Amino acid sequence: MANEKTYAMLKPGVLERKIVGEIISRFEKKGLRIAALKLRKIPRELCEQHYAEHKDKPFFSELVNYVTGGPVVTMVISGEEAISTVRKICGATKPAEAAPGTIRGDYGAVVTKNVIHASDSPESAAREIKLFFETEEVIDYPTGDETYLV
Repeated sequence: MANEKTYAMLKPGVLERKIVGEIISRFEKKGLRIAALKLRKIPRELCEQHYAEHKDKPFFSELVNYVTGGPVVTMVISGEEAISTVRKICGATKPAEAAPGTIRGDYGAVVTKNVIHASDSPESAAREIKLFFETEEVIDYPTGDETYLV
């Protein structure tokens, strides 16, 4: 198994609904750790850069307007198989296809106002972490998990 870092972003609807703690606790309960965390408003240019692979898709403008329309929580999550584990906890991108018990299955309603973004590959994770965090802001630290998860 690989110890990985991945990027995740809680979108404005999460803050509006006051469920930030509920979502973050799902990652921690799974044994993952929060290696970096920021509450911020993302400038439009940065958001467009982040979602550049979608720039020619019809939903791009609506997505950028939503993400830049309010505060978001950006974070780096680390742990064993972090990329795939975080994606499983998030559930399918389309809320209607997301299983109950996943973040999108429990809190998502409309795909254009999705509640969370999570990196989908090691390359995306590295690119997205670099977009939103300086190297020194990502902190590795020991937890007691090693005692309980072995």
